[in-house]
Amino acid sequence: MVLNLNLELCHTSRFYPRAVQSPSLMNHLPAAESAIREKLSAYTDPYLGQSLGDAKAVGPIKCHGGVVSLELVLGFPCNDYVMELQAALEEHLKSVLGGARLELNLRAQITAHAVQRTLKPLTNVKNVVAVASGKGGVGKSTTAANLALAWAAQGAKVGLLDADIYGPSQPLMMGLSGLKPVSTDGKHMAPLKAHGVEVMSIGFMIDQEQPMAWRGPMVTQALTQLLGDTTWGDLDYLVVDMPPGTGDIQLTLAQRVPVSGAVIVTTPQDIALLDARKGLKMFEKVEVRVLGVVENMSMHVCTRCGHVEHVFGSGGGARMAAQYGVQLLGELPLDTRIREDADGGSPTVVSEPGSERARAYFLMARRTAARLATLNKDYSRAFPKITVEAT
Repeated sequence: MVLNLNLELCHTSRFYPRAVQSPSLMNHLPAAESAIREKLSAYTDPYLGQSLGDAKAVGPIKCHGGVVSLELVLGFPCNDYVMELQAALEEHLKSVLGGARLELNLRAQITAHAVQRTLKPLTNVKNVVAVASGKGGVGKSTTAANLALAWAAQGAKVGLLDADIYGPSQPLMMGLSGLKPVSTDGKHMAPLKAHGVEVMSIGFMIDQEQPMAWRGPMVTQALTQLLGDTTWGDLDYLVVDMPPGTGDIQLTLAQRVPVSGAVIVTTPQDIALLDARKGLKMFEKVEVRVLGVVENMSMHVCTRCGHVEHVFGSGGGARMAAQYGVQLLGELPLDTRIREDADGGSPTVVSEPGSERARAYFLMARRTAARLATLNKDYSRAFPKITVEAT
């Protein structure tokens, strides 16, 4: 009599005959999965700043045939994060993998986050993120455009609202100059689309050379209509490119737009940081959480020799973030190609996604979304709507 034994490598790196599997050997599988789950839950994600267990990110774990399959669910767009996270987890779990191969299934589950207590969230938009600056000329609009495009490239559904009524620049940056939005009912407008992002701007409705000689109340009303009368799709994020400054207009807009979080854009020099601090304090005044600071034009890299020079100084954004207890979301380069990409209607994130300068925007976008993911959720959408009808 010949017994054909099918040998299979299990998670414990021992060989055993399938024909004589015993309950005692099979009991090692749940034990291994438990050890992996415990170790995995303790891993601190560098972007969330908290453990995967605290983030409730750990899903099913399966061990079979020398392969450990993990499922993780993160609260921010993560299409381009799989390889980096898998490498980090392989190192973190080395002691409990026992030589098994790690297979990571990573997906995003973006939820709505709380806005100002006096406002209601937008129906079809989970999160409104305001991009603001204390003064003009710091690259706020370029940052806003690349932030929106980076989120879209990472798998999120994204819109971009150009709230800079006096100087709308998103039609040019997004390659939509000269186009007009369409209204099917005479009351609402469909946003235009570019590079996978829904876009709305006052610049679509006026001549490029027409000055907007409007007072504050007219500007506020115009933005309110652009926000509320646009038929946005079901969006994970709506990026609002705020007008520069911290005056009455900016304060009124911050009070009327239901914002989940704000990003402050500055440059490294002290004069820009003075105004950026005012922008941060303005959002605090209206109970809008500041997600962090982006230092734009942080350094210049010579295109010929690669020499790095801090034209406007260095470390200003980091010092400001530390002073106010917020995160430094990114240090973006001063590069003529970024300007050329924006002027050409194809910002860096979509024109050169594999470049080092685009990587700075992708990292900034990931940190911003991850920071938002750690904040309080909005549960108002979970409650049923109650209507009273006469019978």
